[in-house]
Amino acid sequence: MTDSNQEYIVISGARENNLKEVSLRIPKRKITIFTGVSGSGKSSIVFDTIAAESTRLLNENFSMFVRNFLPRVPQPDADAIENLSMAVIVDQKRLGGGSHSTMGTITDISPILRLLFSRAGQPHVGPAHMFSFNDPQGMCPECNGLGRSLVVDMKMAIDMSKSIKEGAILLPDYKANSFDLSMLIESGTFDIDKKLSDYSKDELNELLYGKARKVEVQFMSKAMNVTVEGCIEKFTNKYIRRDIKTMSERTQKAVMPYIIEGVCSSCHGARLSQATLSSKINGYNIADLAAMEVGQLIRVVREIDSPVAASIIKALTDRLQHLVDIGLDYLTLDRETDTLSGGESQRVKMVKHLSGSLVDVTYIFDEPSVGLHPRDVHRLNELLLKLRDKGNTVIVVEHDPDVIKVADHIVDVGPLAGSRGGNIVFEGSFPGLLQSGTLTGDHMKRPLQLKQACRQPNGKLSINNATLHNLNNVSVDIPTSVLTVVTGVAGSGKSTLINDVFLSSHTDAIVIDQSAIGVSSRSNPATYTGIMDDVRKAFASANKVNQGLFSFNSKGACENCGGQGVISIDLSFLDSVDLPCEVCGGRRFKEEVLVYKLNGKSIADVLEMTVEQALEFFELKEVVRKLQALSDVGLTYITLGQPMSTLSGGECQRIKLASELHKKGSIYVMDEPTTGLHMSDIGHLLEIMNRLVDAGNTVIVIEHNLEVISQADWLIDMGPDGGSKGGQVVFEGTPTDIIHAERSITGKYLRS
Repeated sequence: MTDSNQEYIVISGARENNLKEVSLRIPKRKITIFTGVSGSGKSSIVFDTIAAESTRLLNENFSMFVRNFLPRVPQPDADAIENLSMAVIVDQKRLGGGSHSTMGTITDISPILRLLFSRAGQPHVGPAHMFSFNDPQGMCPECNGLGRSLVVDMKMAIDMSKSIKEGAILLPDYKANSFDLSMLIESGTFDIDKKLSDYSKDELNELLYGKARKVEVQFMSKAMNVTVEGCIEKFTNKYIRRDIKTMSERTQKAVMPYIIEGVCSSCHGARLSQATLSSKINGYNIADLAAMEVGQLIRVVREIDSPVAASIIKALTDRLQHLVDIGLDYLTLDRETDTLSGGESQRVKMVKHLSGSLVDVTYIFDEPSVGLHPRDVHRLNELLLKLRDKGNTVIVVEHDPDVIKVADHIVDVGPLAGSRGGNIVFEGSFPGLLQSGTLTGDHMKRPLQLKQACRQPNGKLSINNATLHNLNNVSVDIPTSVLTVVTGVAGSGKSTLINDVFLSSHTDAIVIDQSAIGVSSRSNPATYTGIMDDVRKAFASANKVNQGLFSFNSKGACENCGGQGVISIDLSFLDSVDLPCEVCGGRRFKEEVLVYKLNGKSIADVLEMTVEQALEFFELKEVVRKLQALSDVGLTYITLGQPMSTLSGGECQRIKLASELHKKGSIYVMDEPTTGLHMSDIGHLLEIMNRLVDAGNTVIVIEHNLEVISQADWLIDMGPDGGSKGGQVVFEGTPTDIIHAERSITGKYLRS
């Protein structure tokens, strides 16, 4: 029975990218989940059609002046889009923000904490802004609120095993026969023949940190007064307390080797002034609370008994509880935002919206399960349900079966990717999807098989006594020439163990992560993978001309648009508009270049081919090998000339994987390679990993996906939980053994 009062967002004839005249009705105030393989057209509907039109209509309400500062959103290619509400897009873009942006500032929890201290802190030091490290009155004057300062690297500056005469002071101003060294010796204050290691504490302190004082010395048989100060003190005053950037390049080059970034000696990393730090509640100052994990902090805040601050304490615990609910209880409020992963960033943004009071909004999420262990997916689902129950429309692009299950309505896009996608193959409920016979429906029904015959390693790579971040003195062996998967809940220490500790001692490993590839509009899959070089050579030799003609960054570029394919028109007080170049028609090349053909195709024709079409067209061994690698990682649908800036994080990772596949690197490290992959593509990814191992490589994968975990030769499970409750190796062994491991959360989910 359908509800006659149900309202819908109605889309008619959508044609963005590969969409084939798509018409859709999306129920409002419900959770609608879009599924389908990578490149099927999900994002074209959700982001390029719904989100784009909603943003465009919203921006039109602003004045011309304001609109000039907003990104320009073109009108989506569709016949009609009706019944939209304001869209809030919660994506996976990392939170930047530099050293002044922290978890506390981005979630708006810090202002509440500052207010609490201004009301209930003893002794009372002043209003809330006194507790901010971004405010001149609150920040530590020594480090300007950064918590870190430049200090002298003592290992580089002083050799304790030598005497002053033997050259114990290694700083540049104290070279043999230098004026500063001569004055130090002439002052007669120090025993220049005694090793520094034999100096008393006071003598050493005077030599290194002594404050400036006048001393009479004999100079060219005349008595004169000179200023003598400790050598570290003098170096600090001369170079560090001044802005190093204002010095000449030569001076910078000379002094930088002796300077490192250390914890600020005044505030010890707390970022705040001494007066601010003296104000406490229940024995804690504000920096102590900001350094606590959220899970512990919420308990401490609940114990504060202050009638004047009761309402503040409630607001604070509500916000902190949201962080706990979403599984970020292992983070601290002083954690800098640019150190958060993509998945963590997205969940932090969700918390911001949960505490907001907007309703009847369309919330759009881009794979919110990324970086989440199966244990935490239910927390994400509860958040989506909360947003819906407040009266919002929730639209999610997602591959995780456990998230798809909570949908009120499912739209499956396909059947395949690229030109073979762009259709709606199913609309309806979750039980309906399972019976639909679509690629998604069929894969949802497949049972998980644990790998039985695991490969035997031929050696090991050891990590010994690792203590970085939350690692708890971890020692573990990574077996060589097998597929090792490192698992564990978010914050358990997986990334620290592999990306930080392991890779710092194995710098030759081939790392395939999700960071963006140099994304200029001139970079595309053909140039990135090196296919373009071979293609240009082939065109040049077939036509007996210079190969520079076949580059739109060189001699072949259309002179009107400089090889960009578009002309940007600046409409002064309006937004600039990109129009296809009328000379080359957006093809980027000069007309005379397109006359040259290779097997009947011009260079522009080749760049418009998908990987799949190019595989049929080319016979050049090297080009076919690189194209095959792109096809193997499931990127058959992208075109060779598609700008890299239009690819998702998962697609970027797979392009990197494709371009590294042929390398005989002995160690490959992959960081959540299933990001953005449909269930049907995970099988292809596993084939590639297995092929790498069979070729004699060691493959290490950080992953939450149960299918990948079930097919490992060896598992290292970190935990048992996140943050201070993590950082230990909970299990090492095979998939068939982990399901019996009591302490392993991963084992529990594999078993069920």
